[in-house]
Amino acid sequence: MKQAPVDQPISYAGYRFLPEVISYAVWLYYRFPLSLRMVEEMLAARNIELTYETVRRWAVKFGLQAARRIRSNASACGDKWHLDEVVITMNDRHHWLWRAVDQDGWCWKFWCKADVTATPPSDSCASCSENMAARHAC
Repeated sequence: MKQAPVDQPISYAGYRFLPEVISYAVWLYYRFPLSLRMVEEMLAARNIELTYETVRRWAVKFGLQAARRIRSNASACGDKWHLDEVVITMNDRHHWLWRAVDQDGWCWKFWCKADVTATPPSDSCASCSENMAARHAC
């Protein structure tokens, strides 16, 4: 089966429901751990009456295209990260919090120590670098 290019719009021609309803139902089904009946109930709460079988057919027909579109629109993986240090107070004691944050603001790892001379373990920083490298392999 030939796959449609990602930049080509998904055709919802011939369907009774609006494209927004179809794409929302497919997104709900694949994005969250919901059953077909739960998606049916969530749409019914918005006064959209359909059956779970309709949602299943939409998921089969449009699910792969929607997933490819989401993946292609995802931002490129960044390759820079920094170690953020903050002093926080818990129960009247100072604790040092370190976070490994990438250029997009994702927190990859964090450490919290009560000792003023403590530093984040170097092996944890190395594992953070490995996690970042694995992310770029996508």
